[in-house]
Amino acid sequence: MRASGPPGRGSEVPRARRRPARALALCLLAAVCGGCSTGPSLEDRDAVTGRPGDGRRLVVGSAGFTESDLLAQMYALLLQDAGHSTKILSVTNRELYEPALENGQIDVVPEYAATFADWLNAKANGPDAPTVGSPDPAATMKALRALAGPRGLTVLDPGRAADQNAFAVTAAFAAEHRLKTLSDLGASGLPVRLAAGDECVRRPYCAPGLKEVYGIDVTAVDPKGVGTTQAKQAVRSGRDQLVLTTTTDATLDDFGLVLLADDKHLQNADLVVPVVNRERAGDEGVVRALDRLNTVLTTADLAGLNERVDSWRRLPEDVARNYLTGKGLLADPRHR
Repeated sequence: MRASGPPGRGSEVPRARRRPARALALCLLAAVCGGCSTGPSLEDRDAVTGRPGDGRRLVVGSAGFTESDLLAQMYALLLQDAGHSTKILSVTNRELYEPALENGQIDVVPEYAATFADWLNAKANGPDAPTVGSPDPAATMKALRALAGPRGLTVLDPGRAADQNAFAVTAAFAAEHRLKTLSDLGASGLPVRLAAGDECVRRPYCAPGLKEVYGIDVTAVDPKGVGTTQAKQAVRSGRDQLVLTTTTDATLDDFGLVLLADDKHLQNADLVVPVVNRERAGDEGVVRALDRLNTVLTTADLAGLNERVDSWRRLPEDVARNYLTGKGLLADPRHR
């Protein structure tokens, strides 16, 4: 499960693992490429990448967790299909991969609209700057593009897939009390213990928001982490009744859990968006290639793809290729 998110984000769940900042050279040891070969290092990036649209190599960044790896693989495959040669570079620290994206050492990276907007805002205006990500997708995208543009970055259009905070209960608990939404839980008056990260007690999108927006009687926060095995086990056992996880959690079925819909839109709009270096990868061909994913990829699809990697132990590249082929975005190699 992903660790805590960037400073300035009001939400509990992060989108890239945060690790202590290290020298850039150490980060290069994490470079990987789909298949067996090794991706380019940031130092030799300029030697292998040409101007946009010239058919030479584009570097696709990944933040190093399952979902980011899957999205990076899909981006790379779609770009290859459009005539580009691609490599994937895994850089598990946003403090490193975002500057690399700005200076053209990385060409494109999958991001999350509200989280990235708040991260760029904190970078530009300080960690105490008011958050700009919101539950409103249009407002969030407008804020994100305003922050990304001056840095030489272009934020492409989002699709239907989003990886947002979410809350789950056991299927039995939901059935017993006729719960489908967080509003249902609030209206029930049931007291609940919430398994979440320790920051949940003060985060506006966690316990305070559940109380204020939904009227949910959160009696305690059990600090077992966000979507961890321990947190889900606590809910399955009945110790806790509610767990904080994400909309693309691939393991809910394993614990007999179901999500309650965020029907009053408490959570920020963390839509999946490709972010590109405008000079190196901002041409229309790249945009058209990546936009094709928006026509098919949904939140449920993303959860299913995560499950194939995390639970079924499939390789991200194989899962990504099979998905794109099944959706008609890539030719089936067996029919060539």
